[in-house]
Amino acid sequence: MALLPTADSETKQFFLAWLDTFAGYVREVDYASARPLFHPDVLAFGTHSDVIPGLDQWVSTQWDNVWPKTTDFRFVLEQTSVLASRDGTIATVIAPWTSTGYHPDGSAFPRPGRATMIFAKNADGWLCVHSHMSLNRGVPQVSHANRPVKAW
Repeated sequence: MALLPTADSETKQFFLAWLDTFAGYVREVDYASARPLFHPDVLAFGTHSDVIPGLDQWVSTQWDNVWPKTTDFRFVLEQTSVLASRDGTIATVIAPWTSTGYHPDGSAFPRPGRATMIFAKNADGWLCVHSHMSLNRGVPQVSHANRPVKAW
């Protein structure tokens, strides 16, 4: 059986840094800074919607229903896998993540999940073209924090 097409060290390090950067924008509730990381026509799955066509709809239906309502979002970089096409134009990142959710009374709960993201490379670099982020089984779907959005 053939081995998985794992990314070389340089490509993996790029995507680990990408995840760390994106997670920082989530923690800051900074939609404006996160937008350039994604293709404008990105197709996404998330907790609050099935197939979400396009970045604007993803921001309004998913990001804005999650980022201000949670804290401490981070990818678990040491458990992240990066696969890459042989020609270096497509990459897939598989990563668990952690965050903190909040019950209606303000008490905190662990809010772990996992993500699969697909990237396409063009002349300008890598853009995420598909994202599927979901909570682990048994984690409450709704969180009740109310943090301000830093930038739209």
